[in-house]
Amino acid sequence: MKVKAQIMDEAALNRALMRISHEITEKNRGVDGVVLVGIRRRGEPIARRIRENIARIEAAEVPCGSIDISFYRDDLSVLAEMPQVRRTELPFDVTDRNVILVDDVLFTGRTARAAIEAIFSCGRPRRIQLAVLVDRGHRELPIRADFVGKNIPTSRAELVEVRLPEFDGETGVYLMDLNG
Repeated sequence: MKVKAQIMDEAALNRALMRISHEITEKNRGVDGVVLVGIRRRGEPIARRIRENIARIEAAEVPCGSIDISFYRDDLSVLAEMPQVRRTELPFDVTDRNVILVDDVLFTGRTARAAIEAIFSCGRPRRIQLAVLVDRGHRELPIRADFVGKNIPTSRAELVEVRLPEFDGETGVYLMDLNG
């Protein structure tokens, strides 16, 4: 795989997350009853950054956790014979809360569907909203994000790679050529 283009640098990524943070507070008329849930892996640090932004905007702490969707995926047997399952860390009850699911890239919608199912296994939220850093299209399910950092039209021969310091030692969004 080779890099075709850098779509967002660190400054652009931070601006997109700040905009998403403002949109979350506006759409929910503040943050009372709002909780953030990052989808493991890259959704977790993105959710934490949104929480930090909201703390600056609203001077309020929004509960933040993470959820593992491994058992809720519809392609579980295709991924691995023994999938690696990580812990779900929700230090709060989702019941009657406005849950903001956070992920790095929205593609087919299958990860979001699995995350919604995983959330419902933990309680019955008032509402679930989806925040993604990048929406690349190619939906296979009727899922759309409520909050999007950047829409990037792609082909199926391309991959959108979000790089974060927690996993990659750098910050940026890259368009990768799968055939290169």
